[in-house]
Amino acid sequence: MKILITGSNGMLGSDLVKVLENDHELIATTSKVLDITDEDKTVDFIKENNPDIVINCAAYTNVDGCEENIDLAFKVNGEGSKNLAIGCSEVGCPLVHISTDYVFNGENTRPWVEDDEVGPISVYGKSKLEGEIAIQEILDKFFIIRTAWLYGVNGNNFPKTMLDLAKHHPELTVVTDEVGCPTYTLDLAKAIAELIQTDYYGIYHITNSDSCSWFDFANYIFEVADVTVEVTPVSASEFARPAPRPSYSVLENKKWVENGFEPLRSYKEAIKDYINIIR
Repeated sequence: MKILITGSNGMLGSDLVKVLENDHELIATTSKVLDITDEDKTVDFIKENNPDIVINCAAYTNVDGCEENIDLAFKVNGEGSKNLAIGCSEVGCPLVHISTDYVFNGENTRPWVEDDEVGPISVYGKSKLEGEIAIQEILDKFFIIRTAWLYGVNGNNFPKTMLDLAKHHPELTVVTDEVGCPTYTLDLAKAIAELIQTDYYGIYHITNSDSCSWFDFANYIFEVADVTVEVTPVSASEFARPAPRPSYSVLENKKWVENGFEPLRSYKEAIKDYINIIR
């Protein structure tokens, strides 16, 4: 297939390139090559390249930054996604769009499934939901993939931050009342590579299996990395940040499993591989 990837230099995009490049013809773009907030240029670019499928990894993902740069958040995450959907409709190809657990309010007592009611509480979540809605209004053929707590080799992320901080601080405070599914971008990229071989369109939750709090995840990272550091639990309200976070972000990969795909491995296995690579 000829696959157009936006945000190909990001954490997930770079892993997608690695996973897909041997079997497909890739058009790997960055914001310098393709500004998805420009509708005319985006549509023209897609029409000129005529891909078989577009994978949108471009996003403004700085959750706190979105609270301060509201227009930019909606321009990239909302309008940018809409522009890609328009381009895909022009050439008749499907769009894969990477979305987030932040489209939910975090107030569930069980893992979120794909058709649960959305209700984002942050600008980031609201802007990502706007992108989801636009895609569904414009296209019949789409894969909207909600994922969570991403980490990978190419980019800043929680495991990398924890290990860096531990080099200089004997004690760290980590939030204990936010729960989710840490997800390795390489595993997610492999799942996307499987999904695009099908026509099982729709909204998917795709994360590594099992869940934990940030506090539990930090402790497990240090255990795997054999790093000694004291981790003190704090509540999210004590750890003041500009953007509110959903307190319960566990995504059940219901549709993924129902369509015959194997559940992704546990985050506990994935983080072992990741730490071996970055150390």
